[in-house]
Order: sequence, then C-alpha cells, then structure tokens
Amino acid sequence: MKKRSQFDLRLFLNEKHDAFNQVDFIAPDPISIPHRFQKKEDIEIAGLLSALIAWGKRNLIVRGGERMMELMREAPFSFVMEAGEDDLARLDGFVYRTFQAVDFRGVVLGLRRIYREKGGLEQVMALLPADKDTSRGIVALRNAMLATPEFPARTQKHFANPERGSSAKRLNMFLRWMVRKDGRGVDFGIWNNMRPAQLVCPLDVHTGNVGRKLGLIQRKGNNWKAALELTNGLRTLDPTDPVKYDFALFGLGIFEGF
Repeated sequence: MKKRSQFDLRLFLNEKHDAFNQVDFIAPDPISIPHRFQKKEDIEIAGLLSALIAWGKRNLIVRGGERMMELMREAPFSFVMEAGEDDLARLDGFVYRTFQAVDFRGVVLGLRRIYREKGGLEQVMALLPADKDTSRGIVALRNAMLATPEFPARTQKHFANPERGSSAKRLNMFLRWMVRKDGRGVDFGIWNNMRPAQLVCPLDVHTGNVGRKLGLIQRKGNNWKAALELTNGLRTLDPTDPVKYDFALFGLGIFEGF
C-alpha cells in the first residue's frame, strides 16, 4: 500500500468506523446480550456465551443468547457459581445449531472452575506486555476449559485454537468487547489484562471479503495467519487501536454490500 493510498484508506475506514460504532447498532447484535447487565462478571459471562454461539443470522444469535440468560435466571454469574443439579437440569433441551445443552452445561462448569480456582476470565486470558496478539489468552481459556473434569470432549470444538490455525473469530470478538475503551457505549472496556493494540481483528467471511477488496489481506483462507495479516494492515492505520476498524469492515460487508 502506497503512502497516499494508505492515507485515503485511513480516512475511508475512519468514516465508516464513526458511522457504525454507534449504540443504535447494539440491539440487533449479539453484544446486546451482555449489555443487559451491569456487574463485571455478569457482562463477561454473558459476553462469552453470546460469542460462542455467534454464527448464523444475527437475530437468531440474539434469540439464542436471550434464551441462555432466561435459563440462567438473568443472573449468569450467580448461576455459574451456585447452580445445583436441579438448576443445571434447566439447561436440558437448549440447542443453538451445534451448541447444545451438554455444551452449555460443560461451559458453565468450566467457568465455575475458572472463577473459583483461577480468579476469573480476565485472569485466565491475560496477556504479557510483550505479546503481539491474543493467541496466548485464547489458548489459555481453551486449556482451562479442557482441564475441567466435567467438560465434555465434544465441547472443545467451540473453543478455537490459534495454534491449530483457527482464526478464532468469536473469541477475538469477545476480547474486543471486553478490552476496547473508547467511550462510545458499544464495547465495554472492562478488562485491563491486555491493550487494545494487542487485539486481533475478528475474521469471518464478511470481514475477509472486505479486507481483500481493500488490499489488507492477500491470503485466500480465513485462518489465523490471515487474521494476523488483516490486523497488521490495520495497525498501519492505527497502531494503538487497530480493531476499532472491525466496525468499519463489518458495516461495509453486512450493511453496504461492499
């Protein structure tokens, strides 16, 4: 990308970021689920669960997230920490595509162990100052879940592994929600265990297509290396907060058919 075209791209994406990073876009988006809560632990648990089912039509994702919160009596942290067998039985019958009741129960019990033994999600997913991306935190969450005795082997497919090449779109989206602080009222910015500069842009079909049209991605597949390539390109536009452009890429792909 030449200097002039990079300047033009920054202006273009800044304009789109400003247009789409608005509270008006919360309601039809999975981020609306954690926005139901005020307590940090409720926000992060609701956010993680919503992110784990974030594929398919957005209205169905939101409906699935709302059902999850209903089953947890609109108190996700209390449910995670205190649910007995009768409470866990409430989850039976929940299905969102391949995320089923057995997965829901396994994640609840994995989260219980994380909060009791590890200090919480933020502590488990913490990055070191020298880390250049989110892979350490994503792998640590996966490992903590898999180390939970009650965690079903089948449920590991819902926890992406960058070490195996996954773009980890849903978990990078969750981290964007938790980490970015911009005062606009969409992302929460309640975690201090990593900097916005370390975040990786969530990469899916839509952002991948837009990224390629803008010359930010050369790779063909939407894998971890492509996510890093996209993020590194965005860092040339804003090195301290590259993932703010996720709003622009998403809006261009979903709303403007770019």
